[in-house]
Amino acid sequence: MVLKKYKNTLFYLGVTSLFSFLIYWIIKQGKLLELKESNVAINSGNDSWTDFINSMFHNFNDPLAILLAQIVMIILTARVFGWFFQKIGQPTVIGEIIAGIVLGPSLLGMYFPEFSAALFPEESLGNLKFLSQIGLILFMFVIGMELDIKVLKNKASEAIVISHASIIFPFAMGIGLSYFVYNQFAPAGVEFLSFSLFMGIAMSITAFPVLARIVQERGIHKTRLGAIVITCAAADDITAWCLLAVVIAIVKAGDFVGSLYVISLALLYVLAMFFIVKPFLKRIGDLYAEKDNIGKPVMAIFFLLLIISSYATEVIGIHALFGGFMMGAIMPDIAKFRMIFIEKVEDVSVILLLPLFFVFTGLHTHVGLINDVYLWKVTGGIIAVAVIGKFVGSALAAKFVGQNWHDSLTIGALMNTRGLMELIVLNIGLELKVLTPEVFTMMVIMALVTTFMTGPALNLIGYIFKNKKELEAVETIEENKFRILISFGNNEKGKSLLRLANSITKKQKSASVITAMHMSKSDELHGFNLEEIEKESFVPLFQESKKLGVDLLSVFKVTNDIETEIADVANNGEYDLLLVGLGKSIFEGSLLGKVIGFTTRIINPDRLIDKFKGKEGLFENSPFDERTRQIVTRTKTPLGILIDQDFEKLDTIFVPIIKSDDVVLIDYVQKMIFNNNSKINFLDTNGFIKNNFVMQSAVATLLQKFPANITVVTEGDLNNAFFQEQDLTLISLESWKSIIDNNVSWLDEVSSVLIMKS
Repeated sequence: MVLKKYKNTLFYLGVTSLFSFLIYWIIKQGKLLELKESNVAINSGNDSWTDFINSMFHNFNDPLAILLAQIVMIILTARVFGWFFQKIGQPTVIGEIIAGIVLGPSLLGMYFPEFSAALFPEESLGNLKFLSQIGLILFMFVIGMELDIKVLKNKASEAIVISHASIIFPFAMGIGLSYFVYNQFAPAGVEFLSFSLFMGIAMSITAFPVLARIVQERGIHKTRLGAIVITCAAADDITAWCLLAVVIAIVKAGDFVGSLYVISLALLYVLAMFFIVKPFLKRIGDLYAEKDNIGKPVMAIFFLLLIISSYATEVIGIHALFGGFMMGAIMPDIAKFRMIFIEKVEDVSVILLLPLFFVFTGLHTHVGLINDVYLWKVTGGIIAVAVIGKFVGSALAAKFVGQNWHDSLTIGALMNTRGLMELIVLNIGLELKVLTPEVFTMMVIMALVTTFMTGPALNLIGYIFKNKKELEAVETIEENKFRILISFGNNEKGKSLLRLANSITKKQKSASVITAMHMSKSDELHGFNLEEIEKESFVPLFQESKKLGVDLLSVFKVTNDIETEIADVANNGEYDLLLVGLGKSIFEGSLLGKVIGFTTRIINPDRLIDKFKGKEGLFENSPFDERTRQIVTRTKTPLGILIDQDFEKLDTIFVPIIKSDDVVLIDYVQKMIFNNNSKINFLDTNGFIKNNFVMQSAVATLLQKFPANITVVTEGDLNNAFFQEQDLTLISLESWKSIIDNNVSWLDEVSSVLIMKS
């Protein structure tokens, strides 16, 4: 019987031992053959440790190891700089561009040359270049899909005028500027035509992705102004990239006549994409329009066509990026279908591969080359030409077609945003040797300045015209009403928060206002599906509000910093209570997770700031996720954090009184009893209900008004059966911290919890 029980174990040990010995014996015999063959003892003279160290050095210098080390350093640096610039109200892309410059010769190479040479050896830059180019092709594919061609058809009249004016003004000024700088700054052997055309197109670019994000974040995407500026940017993007293709053809051919062959092939390519490939893709889109996912064979077809499109434009001579852009532009006009592709492509291209492009750009940006006053004056002249051409040109065109000055200047400020798209053009110019490193660096600085100034320029325009009509409808504040704001991330948590808010105000609906707010990250939204996302976010809550008989207001906001925006809306909106849901921390539940969670306290800038401010200690042992932790630290409005365990009703509530400050809970207890006839079970852990005058008076008043609804329980009553009857545990933030620290025995038994911060 015992033998049968261990039969498998004995067989396993026997077989592995036997064959391990056989392998060892064969290897030993093979060594003897080796010695007989050479008649020389094979001995390098090094001991095993030295061989190991030499092997490790060899592994560190392997091209793949170097590339992986570069990617790790690049992503970490890009995320930190992106976070910083996001916090100061700038587009993340500015931080990522500066991260690239920091890792290049302008900073890292200047002050830590040995480390820079080890991390970015010259022979490794080819791998970095090609990987970044793949990222750019994928990114341009996404940009093409983000363009809503229908918008161009619907609002083409004045938008096309503004858009083309915003191209021709800076294009002409760029060519004019090239006349003055050609002799001194153009590369040797480059014709004036090529140099001037490239300077012109570089001045004409608008960063459509950055502009779209700013429009969303400023809440003007639903206004007429937002529609016009998005249309202008879309038209600008299409026109500028087509012009760029022509300019590249002229530069490569050397003259306009020679470029006609390339342009003719490019036109044939465009016709083939629109009249052969697009109908084929539309057919596939119609077949898969209602499906939530697309099979690998179909995905393979689309990605294969993307690569073929990029390959075709590269071979024709108008750059592979144009092929990626064109493939995105002709994708089936089905929002759901496009989103599937964007979700699959965008994160890989934006998070993993695009930062490689920023660093590749940074490695060619030598700020040290601009080393005297004259060169900085030339850089200032380039910036001035860029701003006057794009900002002033767009604003004047907008005013000419009938816009007021506020809208005209806003359009000008937004169209002046250049961002990543400018860097793409500049890198093409450097690759074609049309731009020298000095001019390239000057133009990179111009791209940074014009993108950086967009936010402050919009703020200044808003301040100047602050007495004018507001762009965004603001919810009217009704006096003497109890106003609850519920902020939800997903629909199920939103419905639980709505049920909770309703239970607090059920009998006082005429004296209460409930507002539901949903925040979306600006880099997760796209213009063509923005309204659809908003509708999908609120439909389940409106259905629940109808069932509860609640009049629900809604607020949908697009932002780069959700936690700060939630706190700002709550703090500035005169709300009496903010309700949010609690998500579980991603760092809980595993050893690796706890290690990562610990390291994020070091590398997470928000946590570092809170540590210096003395706020970090409050959350050290709390299972708050990062989002909730940030909301708690920033919110001044009374705050309720719901840990949702299928919360449905508010009939029975457990209220542990652990600290004297828990008297703030009594107001909410009274509302729950009055509006919902809730039964309250107080736990007087430290005798505050008996001995603390304020707490004693508050509970006594409750007992006078609602004697049938109040019970004081002891710790002996706290068993599994008791907690199964409780719909909610109501507790203050300080008391929650206390029971977490002390790991009280009944903590694991509680169901849904509402943590209150006054």
